[in-house]
Amino acid sequence: MVRRLLAVGLAVAGLAVSACGGRVGAPASGNGADIVPLPQFDPNVAIFATVPKNTVGEELPSEGLGTIRSVHWKATLGGFTQRQYSQALGFAPHTKITILNLSHHIEHTLDVVKVIKRPPALFPPNPKLPKNKQGGSTLQLGYASGIIMPGKSVTVTLAKPGIYLIGCAFHYHSGMRDVFVVEPDATPGPQGTPPDPTSSPTVRSSYAP
Repeated sequence: MVRRLLAVGLAVAGLAVSACGGRVGAPASGNGADIVPLPQFDPNVAIFATVPKNTVGEELPSEGLGTIRSVHWKATLGGFTQRQYSQALGFAPHTKITILNLSHHIEHTLDVVKVIKRPPALFPPNPKLPKNKQGGSTLQLGYASGIIMPGKSVTVTLAKPGIYLIGCAFHYHSGMRDVFVVEPDATPGPQGTPPDPTSSPTVRSSYAP
């Protein structure tokens, strides 16, 4: 997620752990799974993916780009320069992601705004995003993480393939949004180095309207 984005993506958002307000450790790796930090889009939020072994998703670089190729979607996933725009992140089904709030003072949520079948990812202007937890621990329409207090985390399973539009109930109108693409055909992409932040995307994204 981004203060002015993407992201959880993470977004998540989410993301390599650097924090202006301190550092929160990554979740412990379980048997048969890898913990992967995702590209950071906000200094206060970090997202780690717990990726099943023997899946393409486990090869996604921790600070790079990936690609999604499906009947409906072909896009570069990841991104580093967004401050006011959404980014897309690709995952294999059954990936678990952990969203850490690295802020000392700011609360966040991770809510599913909408589930779409194909691009473009059009975010509604004024969705009603709950701040209370609902929808269990599986990403689905109606899922809401509940308030993620500073220094706390939540974990959600990306069980079902789909394209999920994600938003923060507190900062949605500030651009804190992401696109989670859950596809069996998620494939690793080239390693990428984050460029210096810009006020707008350097390249128009393929999922934008």
